[in-house]
Amino acid sequence: QVRLVESGGGLVQAGGSLRLSCAASGSIFSINAMGWFRQAPGKQRELVARMSNDGSTNIADSVKGRFTISRDNAKNTVHLQMNSLKPEDTAVYRCNVRAGVVDYWGQGTQVTVSS
Repeated sequence: QVRLVESGGGLVQAGGSLRLSCAASGSIFSINAMGWFRQAPGKQRELVARMSNDGSTNIADSVKGRFTISRDNAKNTVHLQMNSLKPEDTAVYRCNVRAGVVDYWGQGTQVTVSS
């Protein structure tokens, strides 16, 4: 059984910062990438940031320069440092782990940015 535990969401004023963390545990083999997706009300889920095992990243244009993704491969954890937050960043953020051809998802953590 695979378990992803997220932490760090909350309410913050525009311009503020939050740090999301996700720890993966259980029978996960051959992790290829870890990252974060988000979904705002009435919108489709979108990739925020993802980091592959070789350290390469895929960052959404809307958050480039503001969000930073990092991983601790030994601990199977991934972090998302979010700075200069904007109201449009408000969404449920979900951790994603890709292992082979299988995607694992966290339960989601709410990020709300007030103007």
